[in-house]
Amino acid sequence: MTVSRRGFLQVAAGSAAGLVLSFYVPAGVRAAKAAQPPSSSPNAFVRIGTDESVTVMLAHSEMGQGIWTGLAMLIAEELECDWSKVRSEHAPVASVYAHPVLQIQMTGGSMTTLGEFERYRTVGAMARDMLVRAAAARWKVSPAACKTAKGVVTHGKDLLTYGQLAADAMKLTPPTTVKLKQPKDWKLIGTPVRRLDTPEKITGKAQFGIDVSFPGLRTAVVLRPPAFGSRLVKFDATAALKVPGVEKVVPTANGVAVIAAHFWAAKLGRDALHVEWTQPDGGGVDSARLLVEYRAKAKTRGAIATDVGDVDAALAAAKSRLEMEYDVPYLAHAPMEPLNCAVKIDGDRCEIWTGTQLPAIDQQVAAKILGTAPDKIAIHTPFLGGAFGRRGSATSDFVSEAVIVAKAAGVPVKVVWTREDDVRGGFYRPAYVHRVQVGVDARGAPVAWDHVIVGQSVVAGTMFEPFVVRNGVDSTSVEGIDGSPYLEEIPGRRVSLHSPKTPITVLSWRSVGHTHTAFVMESVIDELAHAAGQDPLAYRLALLKGKPRHANALKVAAEEAGWGTALAEGRARGIAVHESFGSIIAEVAEVSIEQGRIRVHAVTCSVDCGTAVNPLAVEAQIQGSIAFGLGAALHSKLTIRDGVVQESNFHDYQVLRMFEMPRIAVHIIPSNAKMGGIGEPATAVIAPAVANAVFALTKQRLRSLPFRLAQD
Repeated sequence: MTVSRRGFLQVAAGSAAGLVLSFYVPAGVRAAKAAQPPSSSPNAFVRIGTDESVTVMLAHSEMGQGIWTGLAMLIAEELECDWSKVRSEHAPVASVYAHPVLQIQMTGGSMTTLGEFERYRTVGAMARDMLVRAAAARWKVSPAACKTAKGVVTHGKDLLTYGQLAADAMKLTPPTTVKLKQPKDWKLIGTPVRRLDTPEKITGKAQFGIDVSFPGLRTAVVLRPPAFGSRLVKFDATAALKVPGVEKVVPTANGVAVIAAHFWAAKLGRDALHVEWTQPDGGGVDSARLLVEYRAKAKTRGAIATDVGDVDAALAAAKSRLEMEYDVPYLAHAPMEPLNCAVKIDGDRCEIWTGTQLPAIDQQVAAKILGTAPDKIAIHTPFLGGAFGRRGSATSDFVSEAVIVAKAAGVPVKVVWTREDDVRGGFYRPAYVHRVQVGVDARGAPVAWDHVIVGQSVVAGTMFEPFVVRNGVDSTSVEGIDGSPYLEEIPGRRVSLHSPKTPITVLSWRSVGHTHTAFVMESVIDELAHAAGQDPLAYRLALLKGKPRHANALKVAAEEAGWGTALAEGRARGIAVHESFGSIIAEVAEVSIEQGRIRVHAVTCSVDCGTAVNPLAVEAQIQGSIAFGLGAALHSKLTIRDGVVQESNFHDYQVLRMFEMPRIAVHIIPSNAKMGGIGEPATAVIAPAVANAVFALTKQRLRSLPFRLAQD
């Protein structure tokens, strides 16, 4: 673990802080550095000011998942500073902020905390070591004789604050190795801590991308193709330019932008445009027709993800066979803050303000558009008003569009998407069809499993494809099935995948492939349990006898939910368990049917995520994930006809309403397992838990999302 003293002193000398400490760079990140743009920025660092403030630079984006607090807790734990003095800031784009595992500066995959757990604690320990040595030098005592607590170094009755020591500590050489605390000695990690960003967000002080404003900034809205496969032929801006406040109309890569003094003028100007588009080839893609095509394709074998034993022979020899088909629709991400991006171009330099999950890629794309070096592109990351994957576009679609508009306009421009633009703008969770054939023995246990999945790849055609797609199989399309603990002991098992291409642009959606694979796997297991005449919990526990963490999560959720006890008339429970992003989630849903609609009254959730850095944040993320997933299970669906998305806003692309929010009880299981992610896993489990509860109540097996009950 090495730190350049020259680089350390260079950044320290240019800072008003008393102590600026740079991170060590793991070998994997150092190796990746050559592929990233050169930068004069130091490694990610913590600043300790003479005013006792401790500022933590975040290598990742805060989009509601709580890392503004969680990462700061990691440094504060080892630093032993005064928590009330801690604050966070988003770091700039630089190769040294690359994720230690993914080797790119990004936020996604529920990997922030688990990826930074060692790195952020290490920098806290390094800073503490330097402060202690600075104090010991003043007192002429051994550093080992000094103690630290709440931002103060003491030796007997002598004491010095971190702020008083910061300047002296800055002059010292950072340690090459540090010893991190053992879990038994943690004072902050593992305790419930209120979020640092909450006060700003309550008071309105927090700045999101859509809030960005400065003198000379203009607002633009873009008229994009009305249908997938349509292209711009020509446009007439005469009427648009007559709208008061409209200043310019320029073409973009795939549409027309109206630049104005403010948003409303830009929108009215866009409404006044006369535009001619080409018609999509073949009349345009149709989601209903795609579903028929996917179902037909699911009857054929795809690219092989898993193939163990003689599956066909095992199916033929089974005591009985079950055949099932499941499908899920295209879904929009629909974050509360629609997409936006502000761009200011000054010669060969450019500043960008946007909520993004992939700033390193955005920087490269912007540089290419402007014909300049990546290190001349500065990206400022405000808070993200939700993302769920939409702000992690590998093509940087919304950022590149804003750069193109600003370049054409010749003035600083903030491109703002309306809610309708956001819902109809593409980059959706793909639709999928699953066809499953399971052969069971006399006890109802599976002995053969043939599983075919059909759906678009979210990485095809992107920089991630070479790393994610192997032998025609996109691992994100089969995750949660390929390698499922339920399948490990089945002697004949096969999982195959078709990844058809369509004009519809797709992107990862919260919990990625697990959004559909968890629904299918846990529903199928429930079907097998009922077909065998067994209790769904007992059936799962029998299949998972070699998986103690899964079994324990099931038992905790079931016990806390009162599984097996009587419920009020007209109610039933359903259970599901699934592992994703290194965490195991079990959920029990309690439902009823009210006026022909599914009502979810309560959800009991157990989570084994290894170390829970901030239990309060874990609970909040699970609550939010369940609400997000429940909205998709009950309501959300995109319908595409003639290449045109029919839904436009929350009135027809429905998400969960306040009155529909169930009571949620979260039980964090103490665990010594390797840390897992927490921002996404609970989203995947809620749909099957609800479907299984509905079956227990009505005997209707719901195999399509969103759920629709059969009417008598």
